[in-house]
Amino acid sequence: MANLLYQQIEMLSREKHIEPEIVVSAIEDAMVVAARKFYKTEEDLRAKFNQESGQVDVYAVQTVVEEVTDPKKEITLAEAKKKNPAAEVGTEILTTKPTDVLGRIAAQTAKQVILQKVREAERDTIFNEYNGRVGELVTVIVKRSEGPDLIVDMGRTEARLPKREQSKLETYNIGERLRVVIKAVDRAAKGPQVIVSRADASLVQRLFEMEVPEIYDGTVQIRHAAREAGERTKVAVMSRDKDVDPVGACVGMKGMRVQSIIRELRGEKIDIIPYNEETVAFAQKALSPAKVTRVQITDPDNKKLEVIVEDSQLSLAIGKKGQNVRLASKLIGWDIDIKSEEEKRQEIEEQMTALTAPTTPLTSLAGVGAKTIEKMEAAGINSVEKLASMTPEQLMEIPGIGEKMVDKIYQAVNRFYESGSEAPAAGEGAVDAEAAATEGTVEAEVPAAEGTVDAEAPAVEGEGEIAEATETAENAEAAGADVVENVEAAEAAKDTPAGDETHAEVAPAENESEAGAGPAKDEKPE
Repeated sequence: MANLLYQQIEMLSREKHIEPEIVVSAIEDAMVVAARKFYKTEEDLRAKFNQESGQVDVYAVQTVVEEVTDPKKEITLAEAKKKNPAAEVGTEILTTKPTDVLGRIAAQTAKQVILQKVREAERDTIFNEYNGRVGELVTVIVKRSEGPDLIVDMGRTEARLPKREQSKLETYNIGERLRVVIKAVDRAAKGPQVIVSRADASLVQRLFEMEVPEIYDGTVQIRHAAREAGERTKVAVMSRDKDVDPVGACVGMKGMRVQSIIRELRGEKIDIIPYNEETVAFAQKALSPAKVTRVQITDPDNKKLEVIVEDSQLSLAIGKKGQNVRLASKLIGWDIDIKSEEEKRQEIEEQMTALTAPTTPLTSLAGVGAKTIEKMEAAGINSVEKLASMTPEQLMEIPGIGEKMVDKIYQAVNRFYESGSEAPAAGEGAVDAEAAATEGTVEAEVPAAEGTVDAEAPAVEGEGEIAEATETAENAEAAGADVVENVEAAEAAKDTPAGDETHAEVAPAENESEAGAGPAKDEKPE
């Protein structure tokens, strides 16, 4: 009988892959629980399994002390010596409790405790075994479905294939064999602890390791992989041997290797890309099959790139629903902002227009206080043009500016632009005034110009007069082009018939020239 019980314990241990000692400990704990429930005592109970007799004995444990404080758990030395003459202080005295009176209820309780203990031991064993195998490729059989999730058989235990880890384009049948990767092991899960996946990118990497010997032996390495299960996968590979082409090794002769993986993934597209340490070069390859014109790093701290492609390549670079650029971004680990040549050109033109556009300072607004201007400038509003383009709601978001102040600001802006619309009328008046001033200048400068012409005659004979004539000519030139034109008009008027007044004015000038020539000749001998 004893041998039969222990044989059953060993069989259960092999079936559950746990140690026999764990099952024996579970039986002992179950007997303690059953005895405590039957005797309804608070004594310290202990059970011991006898492999020879197959009997599970239950004992009440008392500790030998000099002074008893808890009679149920302690015993005096004198009483202990009656049961065990060799007893000393600190010795434990065991008192046997009958187990044949426990009954059916106690046996049922013991059974439940044994099953619970064995189940906990089994879960601990599974966790310890599969926790170190995360990322490993295994073959499973679809066993049943629980809602959207699938329960698969791994041989020794069951695993869960959640809906989020299933490929979008795949359907599964009961009894179907699948290749999956172990995604995680959940110790606290009520059902199967092992979580497997058909959608993880590591599944593609494990399949490549099986199909490509160069990857298995380490000659070719898979550096990164990005995947959208059921649709497309991008894999970046590099070779540690310069004589081995990493892309060619993964594709295989006539594409046999990669086609085998595609069949396993049920038609999923796979892009194999050569890895590059330089981010710009890697980004150009990652966006294949699109051809990239140029790549520029816009924000190295936040890892942002700007990619420019030709207009005809824009849709191909973005991909269906943005899939191509999204996978490329995952592959290189940078955010990609993709633009066409036309979009980039328009953006540059807008920037140039913004740089060359005239800006009016806020101080030009009449009726707006300096403190209000400081608040708007602190919010990034530096010109009247930018202020006019903002809505009242945007202005009210600025700290310290309320609804009344917004009305006051808009009134000031309206007055500014209304005064600007009247500027042409004022400009016309300015032109008239300028014309009148110009006419007066012409009349005033004509004699001076004539005097300048007269001064040139004696300048030939004296160097002092030459310097004086030159200075006069420079003053006349500085007076403006209008004066010169009037001088030419005055010279032309000499030839007109009605030029009596002109000759009257020129004659004195000639007399002055002759009178001035005399002294110049007299001074020459000196």
